[in-house]
Amino acid sequence: QVQLVESGGGSVQAGGSLSVSCAASEYLSSVYCMGWFRQAPGKEREGVIFLDTSDMSTKSTDSVKGRFTISRDNAKTLFLQMNSLKPEDTGVYFCAFRPYLKCPLTLPGTAGFPYWGQGTQVNVSS
Repeated sequence: QVQLVESGGGSVQAGGSLSVSCAASEYLSSVYCMGWFRQAPGKEREGVIFLDTSDMSTKSTDSVKGRFTISRDNAKTLFLQMNSLKPEDTGVYFCAFRPYLKCPLTLPGTAGFPYWGQGTQVNVSS
């Protein structure tokens, strides 16, 4: 079974930077949508930023625009660079891959992503 393994994250003060990586256990062909969700305690998991590999376009929630960058090395590795972090960015970050279909026109929900990372804690203190 395909597994996504995350690494990185951690704790920083507001204004600092963190990164998270996501590596697939095997090469995944036809993965056209990949990205990051996050979940704060007691809150729903929300889409944060996504990469459509068919045209390399990105889509992100307004709250992270200009601060978060998504990139990839290949179909096995996904990266998230988080700059100018704010306390409201605190949560568990999950990478997710969606094969066969391009990213939706709007920010996606969790449905349709069969491959998930284990989650990485990101803590931003004030």
